[in-house]
Amino acid sequence: MPFLGQFVDERFLDHRRRASSFAGIVTVILALVLFEYRLIRYHIWNWDLAAVAVVFVAVKFSMFAWYRINE
Repeated sequence: MPFLGQFVDERFLDHRRRASSFAGIVTVILALVLFEYRLIRYHIWNWDLAAVAVVFVAVKFSMFAWYRINE
């Protein structure tokens, strides 16, 4: 892959990591807002939206712990 080497460097990988993290956080915030809106407006518990938020929190904290232990 020498062709990609001229386009992919540490800055590119760091930007990709930051963009993915930001996208994940925005997605969870949107899921929580939709969950709360549907709960308050329609009195409906959307467990799938709550599950998205719970899975995000579980993965985020498990990765915090993993990196903390292994660094």
